[in-house]
Amino acid sequence: MEDYYWNDKFDYLSKTRWLYYNDDYLNFLISSVWNINKPVRIIDFGCGYGYLGTKLMSLLPMGSTYTGIDAGDKLIDQAREIFRNAPFQTEFILGDIQEMDINKTYDVVVCHAFLLHMDNPKAILQKMIDSLVDRGRIICFEPHWISSMASYHLEGHALSDIVQLGFLQELYERDAQRSGRDGNIGIKLPVYLSQLGVRQIECRVSDRVNFLDPNSDFEKNSVLYNSLKEDGFGADPGEEEPFIKNLVDRGAALEEAQKEHRLESSLSVAFNNDVFLSYAPSMKITSGIIER
Repeated sequence: MEDYYWNDKFDYLSKTRWLYYNDDYLNFLISSVWNINKPVRIIDFGCGYGYLGTKLMSLLPMGSTYTGIDAGDKLIDQAREIFRNAPFQTEFILGDIQEMDINKTYDVVVCHAFLLHMDNPKAILQKMIDSLVDRGRIICFEPHWISSMASYHLEGHALSDIVQLGFLQELYERDAQRSGRDGNIGIKLPVYLSQLGVRQIECRVSDRVNFLDPNSDFEKNSVLYNSLKEDGFGADPGEEEPFIKNLVDRGAALEEAQKEHRLESSLSVAFNNDVFLSYAPSMKITSGIIER
């Protein structure tokens, strides 16, 4: 597993996942939308260090169990350490989900920002479905990148001076056509699940809006700023030539690639922890029931 990209991304993952949800909203989904009121056996596809487990298990009924699967040995080790003294049963499995067969033993199967990295997301969805007992629930937390990119407000700057929405939409679509990996998959999951026989499907949007406020507590503001920067907003795009080559190789016109580098370079200078910024990640949360 040494070449697994996410294996060395614990710092990035741990600093950015909290940007997407408020705990009270997750509690609302569990108790009032999904009506999970008795212990469940939950399995997490592409669990990483167990982020979803850290968020969901304290909200689920006592007696629930958590199993995570990931291809990164370092991430699995982190998860085992994080959950070492957890007051619930856990199991972490190292392996390639695409090569594994999982028995129909779980009540809930989840994934978080995982399917967008898969070149065969429907096949993975089928594996998720196949892990569930009758009346089991599938829950996918996945992004719709273009809506996320449209959900920034940096005070003093027009969004069009920061983000080329039309260009990025076409870029994401070409990437998906070429590789199967789809950063906009979150908005498509209701359709995919229905096509795979899932019933009682509904899709929600994460509620969190991050507000960078220079008038607020400095320490709190700095944590948010650093997490946003880690998540990619206002990051330095690096040297122009390799940046442009990468975009051109992905199907961008030279002029589009040059403009994107200019915009990202300007943004990396303009974005600091003394500015006002509002950002809504708008993660899509799609759920349904398996009827066998």
